[in-house]
Parts: sequence; structure tokens; C-alpha cells
Amino acid sequence: MTETTHTQPMPPKGAAKSRSPEFRLAEDALRGLRQDLIHDAFAYRPLPRMSVDGRFTRRLSPRLREYAAWAPHAAVLMGALWAMLISASGNDSGGRFSSLLMVLLAVGPILLTLFRPVGAFWCSMMATPVAAAFGDSWSDWPWQTGSFAGHLVVLTVVALRTRPRTAAWMWALTGSYGFVVESVLGAGHYSSNTGPMMTMSAFLLLGATVFHIRHAAQREVTAQQTVTAHERSKRTLLEERTTIARELHDVVAHHMSVVAIQAEAAPYRVENPPPELEQAFATIRENAVAALTELRRVLGVVRAEDYEAPDTPQPTLADIDGLLANVRDTGLTVEKVVTGAVRELPQGIELSAYRIVQEALSNTLRHAPGATARVEIGHVLGGLGVRIVNGPPTGLVKPSPGAGHGITGMRERVTMLNGEMTTAETDDGGYEVTVFLPVPLTDDPA
Repeated sequence: MTETTHTQPMPPKGAAKSRSPEFRLAEDALRGLRQDLIHDAFAYRPLPRMSVDGRFTRRLSPRLREYAAWAPHAAVLMGALWAMLISASGNDSGGRFSSLLMVLLAVGPILLTLFRPVGAFWCSMMATPVAAAFGDSWSDWPWQTGSFAGHLVVLTVVALRTRPRTAAWMWALTGSYGFVVESVLGAGHYSSNTGPMMTMSAFLLLGATVFHIRHAAQREVTAQQTVTAHERSKRTLLEERTTIARELHDVVAHHMSVVAIQAEAAPYRVENPPPELEQAFATIRENAVAALTELRRVLGVVRAEDYEAPDTPQPTLADIDGLLANVRDTGLTVEKVVTGAVRELPQGIELSAYRIVQEALSNTLRHAPGATARVEIGHVLGGLGVRIVNGPPTGLVKPSPGAGHGITGMRERVTMLNGEMTTAETDDGGYEVTVFLPVPLTDDPA
């Protein structure tokens, strides 16, 4: 029988010993204390003015909003005034110097919170024993009346200006000071106010912590809403571009099909065509067929899974009357005016013009219920002008909120055709959309 002995390898000299979880917890706590209340304790951090973009402040007049921005500073000054009155009333029996000193020790740290918040806490802690030494009240121990009120104000302001962990450290140091002073120097005093100090400061610091958490949550929600709105805008833009690509597929496919058919039939219209001409038309037809194949492949990429190809041809300007008839059935009074020599335009131009009119009238129905609208189509030399204008909303129906995606879609169509588009509110409270789509004179209509 063989006996095997296992020897535990000795750790190398100089290696760090493993530390217990309790030691690491205490080390982290001291590191947090040093970071929150010791490191750069007297750094200059002026109290910023309040934002005036809130729910209530934005309704104020410009002059009142300027004053409202200083509300935090006014609140600190009111706290200092409150502590001063309490300190003055609690030291009536003392001399003039003692009363003035009590007031300064109570108000000074509060005013310091406007510029050096963490340093103001340490000044308040150091002012407390000084006020106790010069005070004449034996019932208020270890905080004199003015020091009690001033320290509460300092704790609240510093907690609001720093993070919640700092509030916890200040509360713990305040309690430690009270219990240590009571144990060492508490003889001869009738009562102690450490308990009331810890209770009242706990409620105040808890309120400041809740304010911090709520404010942080609001900032996070606002940031998330901003990101969501940006992503929604990008998605809407891509969806609109995809829709335009789907619609223009039929237009481009029609023209390419005509090219392929004409190239195939062209040699039969000429008696005894030369071989070079036949080869040229065959090449044209092959290129047209290849372009159609690539076009269908690209359309398959941008087409959604639930997309169904339309059974009817894409609309043109000739279908505007039917669109206006449907809109009138919904209760919108709309008028159409056509100027210039009406002519057949490229199908892409007519399709985009139809969609722009359709979207503008839809926006009128949503945002200006009960209003009247006017559609102006002008055939001018070198292009097509479209203007849709509506009056202000009337009646009892409230306008529906929108995200402005309709304007984005119209602008995308105009940009694709190298056109120009302007939108603006009218003098009577309505809205106007003006579009110009250029049509080169060399373009032949489909």
C-alpha cells in the first residue's frame, strides 16, 4: 500500500495577501468618503441658475423668467435668513458679541453653499463646537439653536447639489459627531438634540435623494425620447425612400420595356438592314433586358415581406380630380386651379406631383379640421409648379398632433427630382406648401 503526501505550495514572498470581504468593503467605503467629502472639498462650484424651460416657467413673461432663473439662489438666501432669525432669538441673554458670533456661525456656512458646497458642510461642522463654546443655552446640546437650523439648511442644500452618496456620508458624520460629543462632554446638560437632528436631517436628505433620483430618471427618459424620435425620423425617411423606389420601379420598368420592344422591332421596319445595324439593336435590347433584371433584383431588396404590388397603374395628374372628390367626401372644401398650357409630363414628375398634393391635403385634414384648401397647378416653361394652401382650423374638432413625417416625404420626392420646396404659415393662420419640379425641354413624355 502506497501512501501519497500532498504538500501545499507556499506563496512566493512579497505576494499580496488575500483580503477579506469586510476589509474590501471598508476600503471601498473610505475611498468613497475621500472622493465625496475630502478630495477638492473647497473647490469653486458656483450654484447655476435654474432652467426656465419647465412646464410652468415657460409660461411666464420674459422679464419674470429672468427673475425665476435666480430662484435657487433666493431659496438659499431665505434659508440663511431663517437661520439668522432663529439664532438671534435663541441668544437674547448673551452679549452683543456673542449674538453676532452665533449669527455668523449659523449663516456663514449657508452662504458658502452658493460657491463651495462640500466645504460649506465642513465649515458647518467646525462652527458647531465653536457655537457651543460661546453659547449660553444648556438645554440645546450639542447644537445651539442657530447652529441646529443652519446645519439643517446646509445639509439640504449640499445634498441637492451633490449626489445621494454624499448625503449619506454627511448624515453619518453628523450622527457620529453628536454621539461622540454627548458621550465625552454631555455632563451637565439637561437634554440632547442629536436625536431630533438625526431625524429631521434624515427626512430632508431623503427628500433630496428622491429629488435626485427623479431628476436623473427624467433626464434619462428625455434622452431616450430624443434618441427614439431621431431613430423614428430616420426610419420614416428610409420608409419614404423605399416607397418612392417602389413607385418609380413601374415608371422605369415601363420605359425600359418600351426600349427593349422597339429595339427588337426596329430591324423589321427597314428593308435589308445592314448586319451592323441589326447587331446594334440586338445590343440595345440585351442591355435593356439586363437593366430590367437588375431593377427587379434591387426592388426585391427594398420591398418588405408584406408588400403587395398595386393592381392599378400609378396615379398621374389626370387623377387629381378623383383625389379631390374623395377629400370633399370627408368634409374638406377644396378648390383646384390649373394655369398654363396643360401637357403630358414624364410619369415620374406626374406621380410625385400627385403624391405631394395627396400628402398636403392629408395634412390639412389632420392639422386644420374644418379649413378650406386650394390646389394650384401651374404648367410653366421648364417645369411644373404646385401650390397647396389651407386656411386656419375652424369648428369644434381639435387638430391631430403629428411628427412632421408628411413634410419629410414630400421633401424627399422634390429632392429626388432636383426641385425646390418651401413651407410656411400664412398670415391668417393657415399653411402653405409650394413646390417646383423642373422638366427639361429635351425630355420626351412617356
